Amino acid sequence: MRELVPALVAGLLGAAVLSPFIFKLLVRLKSAQNVSKHLEGHQHKQGTPTMGGLIVLSGLLCAMAFTWRQDYLAPLVLILCYAAVGFADDFLVPKLKPGSRGLHWMPKLGLEIGGAVAAAWLTGYTAPWQLALFVFMVLFLGNAYNFSDGLDTLSGGLGVVICLGLILLSMGTPAMMGAANIEQQLSQSHVLVLGGLAVSFLPFLAFNAPPARVFMGDVGSLPIGGILAWATMRVLAEGSGRIWFATGIVLLVMFVEIALPPIQVFWVKAFKKRAFKFKTPIHHALEDLGWPHTRIVWLFHVVQASLVVLALAWVWQ
Repeated sequence: MRELVPALVAGLLGAAVLSPFIFKLLVRLKSAQNVSKHLEGHQHKQGTPTMGGLIVLSGLLCAMAFTWRQDYLAPLVLILCYAAVGFADDFLVPKLKPGSRGLHWMPKLGLEIGGAVAAAWLTGYTAPWQLALFVFMVLFLGNAYNFSDGLDTLSGGLGVVICLGLILLSMGTPAMMGAANIEQQLSQSHVLVLGGLAVSFLPFLAFNAPPARVFMGDVGSLPIGGILAWATMRVLAEGSGRIWFATGIVLLVMFVEIALPPIQVFWVKAFKKRAFKFKTPIHHALEDLGWPHTRIVWLFHVVQASLVVLALAWVWQ
């Protein structure tokens, strides 16, 4: 607790103190969200400032600074690389090419792979299968979490629950169970980072509560997803098959969020029609059914919390 408490306090206070200044900066920069024309129910959000994920990242960086250790270098590289990609996607490209919705997917994917490979090397994942799994996890969670940033408070709430779930799940791994005491368990690097990240969401959620005054944007969702992937790999590295299965349960909502959009895009480009009659990601399909935003968000949060409980029950039975 001697290290976890400073991480929690620094993350919360850092994000809370810096959030008003970041919000004013985003308004001054006119970092307006370019809402897709296909989302008819979201057109009133056109012009809302984006890149609010900087609030979360500021808190997380404060938490890491106050508890700095050498193995924070890999997540720091992920944060910087993926935030840079997100900044280009959210701000630079739309400013240089008005009407554009961001980076083309090919250079974006290339930059994401490069950042993931660098972080994998710094983490010590040099075996081909380790490198491939790490890069896959970072790409998967980075983009899955990005897709979840579609409704007010959806991504922020999911992020808090996933962080808490991974912390509790890691305490059931053989490595953690073999720790001398709870103090040693809660001093693991990924636990400190996840704790700092979880509390950093709270000030952001105050600005993102409906009607949102700011959106997270790729500058926040991509690096946050990358950090979740790094922490997930740390949990898997310490765990058994039971932990791997439980981790899959915790990340099930992320799987559902990312599974359908690539199929939809491919089908439209290849066959000039949709593969599914409903919109993707899945939360937009629920909107088309007439569900209010608050019900959809609550459903996702309750499902995510329930999955965490099921995963913990599986590990701790």
